[in-house]
Amino acid sequence: MPRADEILVVDSSDDGAVEEVVSRFHAIGTRRLACREIGLGNAFNLGLRAARHDVVLLTNDDCVVDERWVEVGLRRLSAVSRTIVTGRVRPLGDPETVPSTIDDAARRDHTTPGFYLYTQSMALRRPEVLELGGFDGRIAPSAEDNDLSYRWLNDGGTIRYEPDFVVWHRDWRTPEQLERLYVAYGIGQGMVYAKHLRGGDLAIGRFVLRDAYAACRGLVDRVVRGRRPHGDWRLGLAQGLPIGLLRGWRACRSAQPGGSGR
Repeated sequence: MPRADEILVVDSSDDGAVEEVVSRFHAIGTRRLACREIGLGNAFNLGLRAARHDVVLLTNDDCVVDERWVEVGLRRLSAVSRTIVTGRVRPLGDPETVPSTIDDAARRDHTTPGFYLYTQSMALRRPEVLELGGFDGRIAPSAEDNDLSYRWLNDGGTIRYEPDFVVWHRDWRTPEQLERLYVAYGIGQGMVYAKHLRGGDLAIGRFVLRDAYAACRGLVDRVVRGRRPHGDWRLGLAQGLPIGLLRGWRACRSAQPGGSGR
């Protein structure tokens, strides 16, 4: 069973705990990269630029990867060209309190622009993604993956969902933290929409309308049925989407320095 040739840990923390843990695994190619820029997009870009190999697998710090994750990611990516592979993200805990999961058993190839990436489980060819501009570090605090997904597919790439490329996403948030996360999702998604609308892509308007409808349905359900016990992602959209649209319109007035996220 193959293992990673190197393991990069992008560390945005303010203490030495991560560095201490990483130091125990230097012998198997583990390195710590200090990241002082805000947002997952900037952290991912730092890791991609520092990697010494062309094929890179990405996951998040609150995920547990399957023991065959590296093997499956390498095999699935090598079978196709101009493709990003994303995989199954299962909840580790109460499914109602674990966000951003997917447990579909069917393989899918996505070619039409949309939002299909799960950064908890991704395999990609580093030169191809960096040539496109990498992740857009302006998109924060979330939805940098949706922006890359949309740009990648618009540029003629494919996103393949592989159900055997598996990670488990931990359940660790309180209900209040989950609600704040959904607002953050709404803000990030609004920034994605504003960026592409400002660039003249009116086709993305259908997604804006879809999310606006979902937000309105969430508000109606809250009034009629009361708040759900673990929060409602649609209420996060209702609160966060307008903020993100305004923030993204301001942030994306011009190309990002360094050419990231074009």
